[in-house]
Amino acid sequence: MAVRNEWFFPRGALSSGPWESVVDGSIDGWRHTGIRIADVDDAGVELPAADVERIVVPLSGAFRVEHEGRTTELEGRAGVLDGPTDILYVGCGEGLRISAPAGGRVAVAEAVTTVRKSSAYLPKADVPVEIRGAGRDTRRVHNFGSPDALDAAAIIACEVVTPAGNWSSHPAHKHDEDVPGHESRLEEIYYFEAAPHSGLNAPANADAFGTFAAYSSPAGDIDTGAMVRTGDIALVPFGYHGPAAAAPEYDLYYLNVMAGPGENREWLISDDPRQSWIRKAWESRLPDPRLAEAQHQKAQNGAHR
Repeated sequence: MAVRNEWFFPRGALSSGPWESVVDGSIDGWRHTGIRIADVDDAGVELPAADVERIVVPLSGAFRVEHEGRTTELEGRAGVLDGPTDILYVGCGEGLRISAPAGGRVAVAEAVTTVRKSSAYLPKADVPVEIRGAGRDTRRVHNFGSPDALDAAAIIACEVVTPAGNWSSHPAHKHDEDVPGHESRLEEIYYFEAAPHSGLNAPANADAFGTFAAYSSPAGDIDTGAMVRTGDIALVPFGYHGPAAAAPEYDLYYLNVMAGPGENREWLISDDPRQSWIRKAWESRLPDPRLAEAQHQKAQNGAHR
């Protein structure tokens, strides 16, 4: 029987050295993916070369990344709810140093691999943005680490913004067995942030949160049911997962990191068969106008660049 919230880690529970959180192979039963979160200043943080590929994702602030004799400046953003960010992919076998002269918060997504790929910078204007779902199931996805957007060896990564009152990772789905053409076996990391919805004049001590769930599949027993706040991490080694729900007053963000043992780098999922009908229901509903308008404004801004 699953242990309740065995795979859920509140902010700081995985701290190590300068890192607020570290997910890696030191966690029993975790093999393919990793993430590191840190608040960084000009002194910076360093990561040695290893059989790991990495994506540097600014959460807030701008960053300088030194890697293999090169320096890449990341413009970043004010915060995770302010649209996509530029990112840097650092290939397997390269070390790096990340610094932020004005201070900032950064995530480093990781996947274990021995395949060498060239490092690459992806500007924010080139990040594919997807409006997924309809009605209260509408969310915005930044697909900077998808196979279509990034030439990587194993890692798949994206960001999801769920507006106040909406659900995402819904319907519940899984990717814990290899079924060619239908499902791929992938570990998944959820790193969360939450903040009051704009315009609500929330007090400084407002406790922004959402919720997240994962439950068992034939591949393994898991029982996650948690209120999630900024800095919290949920791991999904197997099982159905979803929904991630934003409280009516708070917007919810999460960074997903996925990789697995398969030869093909692809995200193929199987819905919980009791919930799969929900996708058909979207066809008769419009997307949440808050996200539709944001997508339209992004397109307009791009057209005038």
